[in-house]
Amino acid sequence: MGKNYKNSYKVSEKELVSLSVYNVGYQKCEQNYQWGPGIRDHYLIHYIISGKGTYIANGKEYSLSAGDAFLVFPNSIVTYKSDSSAPWEYTWVGFAGSDAPTILQSTDFTKESPFIRQLENGEEIKRNILSIYDSRGNNFESAVAMTGKLYTLLSSLLKISSKKICTNNNVSYVQKAIEFISENYSYPITIEDVATYVGLSRSHLFRTFQTVLNVSPKEYLTDFRIKQACNLIENTDLTFTAIANSIGFDNSLYFSKTFHKRKGLSPMEYKKKLRG
Repeated sequence: MGKNYKNSYKVSEKELVSLSVYNVGYQKCEQNYQWGPGIRDHYLIHYIISGKGTYIANGKEYSLSAGDAFLVFPNSIVTYKSDSSAPWEYTWVGFAGSDAPTILQSTDFTKESPFIRQLENGEEIKRNILSIYDSRGNNFESAVAMTGKLYTLLSSLLKISSKKICTNNNVSYVQKAIEFISENYSYPITIEDVATYVGLSRSHLFRTFQTVLNVSPKEYLTDFRIKQACNLIENTDLTFTAIANSIGFDNSLYFSKTFHKRKGLSPMEYKKKLRG
């Protein structure tokens, strides 16, 4: 039996909003090696290179082996464990962003069946993930390179999807709303503005966001703005009032309260923590 190993890379700064790599790596597991039960705050795709193991998600247990892939959904309790006689070797990539749920809905991964058996282009999938690993780095150039390779990986999964690649109305509405938010978040837009642009009532937009992204439009808009605020705190010397104005908050006190609620730190505490 070959030697066990693990090569893992975690990205410390996730600067891109639409799609960002969180971690990537490959591992030859020991017998009965187990992760979980636990949850991740991002999507995580594993491709099994050799061996076999068990994946438990949503209370269901799946036996998987070489050539299979499985997906961990954010905030879902999962466990995965290598086999006692033929422990698996796999490669993985973790990621998040506004494009992630939209793209993954068009693959064969679903919450009811969070795996794909015997991928016909398994070697291509493996190469794509390892290519992301080869592009690793914590500067902005590397982040863009890793995200580009991630889009290539997801494209490979779309290529073999049994679903007809056309977005349903809900996904189309959410995509349109996200585009509007991305282009207008720096103005004091409201959810009514987003709904009007998309052409839905506020309640219909709410249901659509819950169905596709499992968050409300207001939560998405707030999270988007706070992520932009973090980027500005990290990469500029703007005052907090200027940052608030730059991300669509007219009131700097309300911005500070919202930031603290989302990040668990005030903007000043966040800045001090960054600069050590």
